[in-house]
Parts: sequence; structure tokens; C-alpha cells
Amino acid sequence: MKKIGLLVLSLCFAFGACSTQTATTVQTTEKGTQWEWKNGTIVVQTPERPAGQKSVLGLTVPKMEVVRVGFVGLGMRGPGAVARFTYIPGTQIVALCDYEQERAERCQKYLEKASLPKAAVYSGATGYEELCKRDDIDLVYIAADWLHHFPVAKCALENGKHVAIEVPSAMNLQECWDLINLSEANRKHCMILENCCYDWFEMNTLNMAQQGVFGEVIRAQGAYIHNLEPFWDYYWKNGEGDKLGWRLDYNMKHRGDVYATHGLGPVAQALDIHRGDRVTTLVAMDTKSVVGKALVEDRTDSTCNNFRNGDHTTTLLRTANGKVIEIQHNVMTPQPYNRLYQLTGTKGFANKYPVEGYALDAKQLSASGVQPKVDDLSSHGFLPDAEMKALVEKYQHPILKKYGEMAKEVGGHGGMDFIMDSRLVYCLQNGLPLDMDVYDLAEWCCLAELGELSMDNGCAAVEFPDFTRGEWNVVKGYKHAYAAPEEEAATAKKAAEFTAKLKEQGAKEWAAEKK
Repeated sequence: MKKIGLLVLSLCFAFGACSTQTATTVQTTEKGTQWEWKNGTIVVQTPERPAGQKSVLGLTVPKMEVVRVGFVGLGMRGPGAVARFTYIPGTQIVALCDYEQERAERCQKYLEKASLPKAAVYSGATGYEELCKRDDIDLVYIAADWLHHFPVAKCALENGKHVAIEVPSAMNLQECWDLINLSEANRKHCMILENCCYDWFEMNTLNMAQQGVFGEVIRAQGAYIHNLEPFWDYYWKNGEGDKLGWRLDYNMKHRGDVYATHGLGPVAQALDIHRGDRVTTLVAMDTKSVVGKALVEDRTDSTCNNFRNGDHTTTLLRTANGKVIEIQHNVMTPQPYNRLYQLTGTKGFANKYPVEGYALDAKQLSASGVQPKVDDLSSHGFLPDAEMKALVEKYQHPILKKYGEMAKEVGGHGGMDFIMDSRLVYCLQNGLPLDMDVYDLAEWCCLAELGELSMDNGCAAVEFPDFTRGEWNVVKGYKHAYAAPEEEAATAKKAAEFTAKLKEQGAKEWAAEKK
């Protein structure tokens, strides 16, 4: 019996099956993340908060009568952001920056159309560094390619600027922690520009969830399922030798859900993540790469044997309060666009794709303040049109009431981009906490590396880091911040007056240039 026991133990050590063998062995990923096995779960190291830093949960800064903005990255997403800001009173577009000077210069047309003064232009590989050093910029708005989100944000925070970063805002855990530390140390906002949190269905459904319409939400789904076949050739390429473009190249080199925030962001708000609950465990798995591999081979005329990302990735998350979140990613296979967005509650259900609908029985609908017109209404099917319309009208989100109509006129993914930008400016002008903070940024972006870690180790469970460092339960429930009506009105009046004067100045400057 002793010989058999020793043989089994030897085999365990040989094949890494015994947790005791790896419990004290710290390993390091190629991204520099240190981790170890504990009771069959992968645990990544969480750095202690440096001395002198404190949490930025609910961070506020002095009111800004004018929000002075510098834009970095003016390729696919950036120009739309510049155009949208010309419609937001109390803002000034101070600087435009892109690797290619011509793309930055082209965005002057939006300022001319709005009769706003020209902005300073920066270009080249380090042009953003000069922009960040200016003392007349409050906010750096970053819409570059993924690999440049972090270095630009780091530079801006180090130069005392607030930052708003397109998604995904950080590409690995180290970048997440660095942004957290910079935000905490410098007391500056670091916001993730997750526009899907501002779509109509998501906002109204969030309001319903917060008002208890669905009872306790115990499960949620989100996704980014978007066949990018029409877009692969439009992503920026670094010279003639770059056959893939930055996004396809990134998917080739990295495994995991590299674009999780569209799916995770809205459901994380509905589940009060880091505001009364937190994700504790992650498990991920993916399909093999078929389409991605073929895309590379078509563009390089060579065999691709190292395409890291699967065509479809599924990530499961479990929270401290026993909730489950499922997130999917697929930009490869032909299927309809889908962000899923689904909430399962103890008293009701919400679903956005492929059909928008709510499922409530007559009793719960009445309890939610909407009288059903159908006597035998049950939750076995979606609400009829009349009941759904009445429910949405009752729970229309206040932010949609304020910005919704103008957002549809200005546009940007149907208007949700404009609502996102307007809320960012509103909070800065009124000295309020932003709708999304640096902890949201880290939690929504880290799925890529954590998922990769899970899948590279047999789809093992991974312990989710606590980016708040123990403060996830301090704030009770996710909420948007609002100024008192009289303060809001006074701020809006000053913003409108500033923009009117700025437009007078701009009109004169453009007229003089044409003479």
C-alpha cells in the first residue's frame, strides 16, 4: 500500500495534478502577471495600495465652468467624438492629435461648421506627449487604437489631466493597476467610455431593476457578437509591411475576451458591481480559430498556425452575493449583431437581443405601477406591446428624458455616444462623481487576461482581483449623480453664455482666414 501511495504521489507531481505541488510556486505570465494555484483555483497577486493613496470611489473635483478638451486618436472613432463635443455647451476643443497629421487637421472642419475657434494640432508617435503637457487642457479624450490607450492615459494622468478612454481602456492587469494607482495618487478621473451603458433599453431596464421591477436580479448576460468582416481592412496599418491592421493582429496574438466591456458594462451596473457586490470567480473557454486563422492566411499568403483567439469565447463570472454573469465575444463568424443584454430576476425578466421584451406576470406588473390590460397575463411570454410601452414610459430613465431627443439628432450609435459625452461633461461641470470610474474600467477590461489565464490552464477557475482593495461594499447600490435643480440651471446658463461668446470669436477667426 505504501508503494502504491508513493507511486500515485509521484504521478501527481509529474503531471501537476496535486495542488500541494503548485501551492507555493508563483508563476509569471508573458504579460508579467504573477499567479499561483490555491485549492485548484488560479489566484493572481493583488498589490497593496501604496502609502499615501486612498480610494477614488465617488471621487469629486471642483466644478469646471468650462471643460477644455484635447482629443487623441482621430481615425475611426475620434472624429465623431470631436463632432459631438461641438454640440455640448461649456466645452472648448483645445487640441487635436493623431499619428497622422492630416487626420487631425481634417477634424478642424467640425469646429468651422460650429463656428468654434481652430484647435492646436499635434501629430507623430509622441505628439500626444506635448498635448498632455499643455496647461489649458482639463480632459484628454482618447480614441486611439487599443495599444495606445494606456500610454496616452498614463501620460495624461501624470500631467494632471482627467482622462476618458475608449474601450477597451486597458489591455492587461498591469495596465489596470497602473491606471488605478495614477487616478488614486493624482485624484483625477479616469473614465471608461462605455457607450452601451447609455443605450435606451439598457438605461430604462437599469431604472426598472433599481426600482425592484424584476425582484432580485440573480443572473445576467452580455456579449459583443459582431461580424467584423466588412471592417478588417479599415483598421489602421503601420506601414506597407502591415498586412493585418492593428485589430486583427491583436486577435491573432492574444487569447480571451478582448472586447468584453460592451457586454459586461451595462449588466455590471444592474448588479451593483463594486457597489455592494463584486466578482469573485471567472471561468473561460473558447472554440478553435477557423475564421480568424483564415483571415490572416488570406492577407499574408502564408500558413497561420498561431492564431491565439478562438472564434467564439464564453466567460462565466460568479459574484460574492451568488449572482452569475455570462459574457460572450465573437467578431469572426457570420451572425446578426448581438449584445445579448439579459437580466433574470426573481420576479421578472428583461431581454434586448434579438427581440426587446420584458416578462412579468399581472401581479408584478401591477405592483410596478402599470395596470395590465390582459387579465391572464403571465411571465411565460413577453409583455404585449401596450403593457411594454406603458412600463417603459413609467420607468424612462431621467438621463434619457434630459438628453434623449437631442441625442437622436446629434447621433453616434443612435445617440448613446452623445448621451455618454454629455453626462461626462455634466458631471465635471457640476463637480459630481462620474458615472463610471477607474475601478469599473479595470473590472470590465481585465476579462481578456484573466480569461486567457483560465483557458491556457485547462479552463480553470480564476480568482477575480478586488480592484477596490476591500472597499467594494462601501457604496450601497449603483447610482447616477445629479446636481440640485437650481445649481444645474445656473451651471447650464454659464455654459451656454461661454459657448455663445466662443462662437462669436470663432466666427470672426474663420471669416478672417477666408479673406
